[in-house]
Amino acid sequence: MSGSEGVTGALVLAAGKGTRMKSDLPKVLLPALDQPVLFYVLRVLEQLGAEGAVNASAVVVGHKGEMVRDYLSEEWPGTVPIWQHQQLGTGHAVQIAKEWWAGFDHLLVLPGDVPLLTEGTLARLVEDHKKEGADCSFISFHAPNPFGYGRVVRSQNGVSIVEEKDASEEQKLLSEVNSGIYIFKVSSLLPHIYRLDNENAQGEYYLPDIIAMMVRDGLIVRAVNSGSEDEFRGINTPRQLSEAVSLIREGIVDTHLAAGVRMLDPSSVWIGPRVTISSDVSVDPFVQIWGRTSIGRGSRIGGFSVLRNMTLGCGAEVVSHAVLSDSVLGDGSKVGPFIVIRDGAEFAEKAQGGKFVEIKKSRIGRGSKVPHLAYMGDATVGEDTNIGAGTITCNYDGVNKNPTVIGDRCFVGSDTMLVAPVTLGDDTTTAAGSVVTQDVPDGALAVGRARQRNIEGWAERKRKTANGGGHQK
Repeated sequence: MSGSEGVTGALVLAAGKGTRMKSDLPKVLLPALDQPVLFYVLRVLEQLGAEGAVNASAVVVGHKGEMVRDYLSEEWPGTVPIWQHQQLGTGHAVQIAKEWWAGFDHLLVLPGDVPLLTEGTLARLVEDHKKEGADCSFISFHAPNPFGYGRVVRSQNGVSIVEEKDASEEQKLLSEVNSGIYIFKVSSLLPHIYRLDNENAQGEYYLPDIIAMMVRDGLIVRAVNSGSEDEFRGINTPRQLSEAVSLIREGIVDTHLAAGVRMLDPSSVWIGPRVTISSDVSVDPFVQIWGRTSIGRGSRIGGFSVLRNMTLGCGAEVVSHAVLSDSVLGDGSKVGPFIVIRDGAEFAEKAQGGKFVEIKKSRIGRGSKVPHLAYMGDATVGEDTNIGAGTITCNYDGVNKNPTVIGDRCFVGSDTMLVAPVTLGDDTTTAAGSVVTQDVPDGALAVGRARQRNIEGWAERKRKTANGGGHQK
């Protein structure tokens, strides 16, 4: 099989603790926007997989590896976790994964904490490596301040990597450095992987040491210079994480702007990496859009709103200050300001929800309105129905959540308490202030309030009592 062919596996090194992060989470699970750092590396590998450049992926887990394993199981079920119970360096991580990668033709090795890495850069590395028939290729880049990086030393004998602590003063002046991203021809890696030793201050097995071995043995090692330093930034401190998040955010926002999304103040808008937004959508300042949110053409998102895992149809409008999650807004629907929509709620076409309203696990039918100060929980509202201000579905009896069904063309009076389970038929009306505990038939008026009684002269008698009038001293 020639060097341009064969099966490629990708091994992500994600076992480190990240001590300087001072977090209870493993470093690779720290959030960068609304996804963990590891997400971005796995997404790039997923893109390469779709192109056939990578055929399988595994992640080396170690510190709090159960959390990383569970994340992989839930979000990336095709990715194999491999345990490194003792974190003894990058070379050791590749050693313990040998059973997984030994059957491939090429092995791509990369860290799990480089969220700015792009698919294009990694694809070029894989393509160059296979095209040139190299035994090992790695990405290098020029760093304005190379301190701390392994220097790439080019000579007539080939390419080598010299770590900062081992570099001569002359080598420290070199600006070309190692990214820590490699691809090996497996047949060339196998004879060298167990020749690594840990005779160093940290007592660890370093993968870059294999480069020197291969060069000494006359193998082809290539340094593929690519990209800017930003793309290969690792995450070791909270400051570095915040800087990376800022760059990720800017990149996502720029992508949506280029696709025809309008933003009055792009610097104040936060959008997650899994969000999809159609063209001709307007996003006001200080908006956050997270998760797998999808926004249809012609919609508008008002300022200070937070959307997570939402689906918005075409021409939907979120007025402002809305908190929306895990729900659906149909074409032409309108919600807000100061509204909470959650837990699988659905607004049908042209339905409306107004200020100080909460809709939970309910469906609001086509053209229906919940304009003010209302709570709809576990409810189904038909078409062209109006829900008056102060209306509440009393859906929880202390044990179970019970359903409320409201038909088409209903008029629910202000301050109505609908004690579930209860059904209002089509064309029904409830009197303001009613407590409705029984089903209401089609076309009926439900009055569920105490009879009003006026006590004349009450104010005068109250005043006399307060002043001590009419009492003997």
